[in-house]
Amino acid sequence: MDIETLPDPWIQRLRGPQPERDAAIAELRQIIVRGLQRSLSQRYGGAVQLDDVAQEAVLKILDSLDRFDGRSRFTTWAMTIATRIGISELRRRHYQNVSLDAVTPADSLQIETAGEGAATPEQLLDRKIVMSRLSELIETTLSDKQKLAIRGVLEGLPVEEVARRTDSNRNAIYKLIHDARLKLRSGLEAAGVASGDVAEIFT
Repeated sequence: MDIETLPDPWIQRLRGPQPERDAAIAELRQIIVRGLQRSLSQRYGGAVQLDDVAQEAVLKILDSLDRFDGRSRFTTWAMTIATRIGISELRRRHYQNVSLDAVTPADSLQIETAGEGAATPEQLLDRKIVMSRLSELIETTLSDKQKLAIRGVLEGLPVEEVARRTDSNRNAIYKLIHDARLKLRSGLEAAGVASGDVAEIFT
């Protein structure tokens, strides 16, 4: 077998027999907790239970092993997932008492990607362009209700919370978000934004 096609050692361990799998999960969880201590401490006050985020992240990672394509280190990929979950939880806590009407277009687009700290100046510029285009699309292509729903989601608010604040229900909000995402995806792709960048925003 070509060495380039060999599975990543982490994948092998996480899919391996007991107790190797349990040891790999415990090690990965420790790595994630340490990484989250660095990546989340300065965001929204850092008021989040790292152990809970790490546990949720490990479950998500185990369910997503087939999506790891080997283009980065496994631990980098895993921390991207964990940091995204942590950011969403911090945003949910930060905005739990903020009215959606008070969230401006600029506020709703302060999207922090997990790999920002290691990004090159070119990558940061690309992200800035994508965010600018997304802001424009939200303002020009979405209905007022879709704007409220998508801003809430981009800020990490649970669908139930968006529904409560808009005096609606989960099914109605899911429909609004689904239709809004289709419009935004189409607009971003038409503007030449790479599918991977679009997926990162709407994960």
